Amino acid sequence: MTGRPAPAVLPPSLRVPLGPIAALAALVVVALGVLYAGHGEPGSADARIQSAVGGVRPPWRRVALALDFLGEPVGAAMLVVAVVAGCLLLRRPRAAVLTVAGAGATVATTTLLKPLAGRTINGPYLSYPSGHTAFLTAIALVVALLVTGRLGLGKAVGTSLVLASALVAGAAMGWAQVALGAHYPTDTLGGWCTALAVVPATAWLVDRTADRLAERSADAGRQESR
Repeated sequence: MTGRPAPAVLPPSLRVPLGPIAALAALVVVALGVLYAGHGEPGSADARIQSAVGGVRPPWRRVALALDFLGEPVGAAMLVVAVVAGCLLLRRPRAAVLTVAGAGATVATTTLLKPLAGRTINGPYLSYPSGHTAFLTAIALVVALLVTGRLGLGKAVGTSLVLASALVAGAAMGWAQVALGAHYPTDTLGGWCTALAVVPATAWLVDRTADRLAERSADAGRQESR
């Protein structure tokens, strides 16, 4: 094969800084899950935040509902399709794969963790960690990684962009979930950290798998040309 390999979805400049961040995020997810396992009431920090954020009225309630829609099946599918289309238009196939794999793995992780934590809200509804917050944070991470790689940003600027994007997306969806009474604040923190832990690991796997496939294809091409 003579074509150039597809650009890495996890920029080399971010591999070192994002590793410890992902590990720390995973520890936070586990710690909060253990701390609130089996609880059906807000913690003291949750109660203080809920008293300040909960029960929003129009027009802010409509904003919260619009954000919440992005985490629902139809809204999430629309967002994924839009990001995948953008990745393909920019000729970043690995980023397109990460959009689907990263968001899917993140949501699957929150789904698996919910019954393990057993934390409930509004009666029987499992709440920890927040899948909505995890999903939107995962999408923001993918976009930030794409921009970092596309612009060739260095470690400091790239890491700052990735974390800032994740923070904005996570805070926005977290606010919406708390304001609508769907999650405790610590549920949204757990969802945010889940995305921070899962997406970089998934990006590394996407790059590693794609590199191996490219090497095999190149080896097969060389053998055919002999």
